[in-house]
Amino acid sequence: MAKSDAIEGSKDPDLIKLVEEQQVKVPEKKKPRAEQDVSDLLDMKMQKYLRGEAANLEVLQDKKLKTQLVIKEKLYGQSAKAAAKHEQWLMPNEEGFLEAEGFEKTWRITQQSLLNEVDANSSRKAFDMILPELGPYRMKYTSNGRYMLLGGRKGHLGLLDMLSFDIVKEFQVRETVRDVEFLHTEELFSVAQKKYLYIYNRQGTEIHCLKEHGTPLRLQFLDKHFLLASVNTFGQLHYQDVTTGEIVANLRTGLGRTDVMRMNPYNSIIGLGHSSGKLTMWKPTSAKPLITMFCNPGPVTAIAFHSNGHLMATAGMGCRIKLWDIRKFEVLHSYFGHASTLDFSQKGLLAVGNRTHVNVWRDYKGDQRYGRYMTHEMVKGYQVNNLVFRPYEDVLGIGHSMGISSILIPGSGEPNFDSWVANPYETKKQRREKEVHSLLDKLPPETIMLDPKEIGTVKQPRKKEKKSKKEMEEEMEAEVETAKAIKLKKKTKGRNKPSKRAKKKEEEVLKAKRPFVEQRLKEEQPFKKQKMIAEGEAELPVSLQRFARKQAA
Repeated sequence: MAKSDAIEGSKDPDLIKLVEEQQVKVPEKKKPRAEQDVSDLLDMKMQKYLRGEAANLEVLQDKKLKTQLVIKEKLYGQSAKAAAKHEQWLMPNEEGFLEAEGFEKTWRITQQSLLNEVDANSSRKAFDMILPELGPYRMKYTSNGRYMLLGGRKGHLGLLDMLSFDIVKEFQVRETVRDVEFLHTEELFSVAQKKYLYIYNRQGTEIHCLKEHGTPLRLQFLDKHFLLASVNTFGQLHYQDVTTGEIVANLRTGLGRTDVMRMNPYNSIIGLGHSSGKLTMWKPTSAKPLITMFCNPGPVTAIAFHSNGHLMATAGMGCRIKLWDIRKFEVLHSYFGHASTLDFSQKGLLAVGNRTHVNVWRDYKGDQRYGRYMTHEMVKGYQVNNLVFRPYEDVLGIGHSMGISSILIPGSGEPNFDSWVANPYETKKQRREKEVHSLLDKLPPETIMLDPKEIGTVKQPRKKEKKSKKEMEEEMEAEVETAKAIKLKKKTKGRNKPSKRAKKKEEEVLKAKRPFVEQRLKEEQPFKKQKMIAEGEAELPVSLQRFARKQAA
């Protein structure tokens, strides 16, 4: 038995007293190396979830307040520790992409070879739905990736549950369909048809016919603001609040018809691509575009925004695909190629569609320099219409002239979902509660701006522009003429003398001149002070300065 154990186990008071007198310190039992490493790693991870350093509670005199704060700090520590422990069960963000060995290239891996390697559940996500008589098709996913809405050019609409692969509703509107868009939930969706914009529920019942939008070409929904945005054949951009039914804004772009429209998920700014090669960015509270930039020498054919809001991809008829840094509005990289549709995934992959070719690019080094990652060739004659990545899944949806397709793109989706933001497995009760909370947290249109970080800050006052001497004289003359033109009231006898009337008019003229004279004196004062300092008068008291001037005279 060790000496320290013998001392700890002993009840002899003399031995305990001897230890106290000699100040013998009993060493603590050390943790094993593995446990110590785990504890240090846990403490390091806890720092990420803590609210900064703990408050110094020793300076508090109020015991009740001190006790309450101690309990609060203890709860903060427990929650941070629990979050750090749960972090080890999350999927790593770096993994999930295809890795090539030796001379192998990832873009040479076909979908068939991928399907042979993945599990049965993942292999179900890759499919082809051939509908040759009703295309071309456009498709959209809900924010949680569970439901898919497809719209055929010849009036075919369908709502699919992608977890069970069941058709929720399928119907024919017998009218041209140009675009489809989900609203805040899968319960309602909007359709841009031949003449008007319609809203349907998931049973296929027509809820609204919005004639104010004109003939819509493209649709976007701003989920944080509950605004439905559309651009029509006359180049008019409409914003409508779906909660109140009010038209928030009706903006004229002045650049003609456009069918290229995307929303930046970071700040809810709408980007429009025009036939002149220009790209404009809009918000509902501004009659003019926030940004107008020349992107391509030919018409803009596609736009896509990264989820971080700082990276934008554009394509045009000039056979150039460009990546832009929106913070500086400059081109990062330019690639040779043509694209009719673009889309960014949650993990930053860029899908490029053109004719029968689908290419997926990846940022390998994190410097926004994209390279080829995967390719997919459609059947000859299948023209790609639009590409959409499915949220929280490694799946790319393709709408083409002969129907819709779904292919596997490893690493494209976010592996960890936040159930408070988007829950693919939510129940009806959870959906209803989420809808109520999102309505309570609805943001006004005034919060849409290029830099959302400016919300809550104080706007700096503008500096007044200095007017020239000539402009000030002209303004003063205008004010004097206005003062002279004032007609005075005729007063009683004795108070209406010509001398008094002239004096009153002179006072009005002096009153009009006063602000201009004061401003001129204010501007000349610094120069007079500098002159006095140069002559040495500014150092003397005022009375001595006057005496010095008299003596000099």
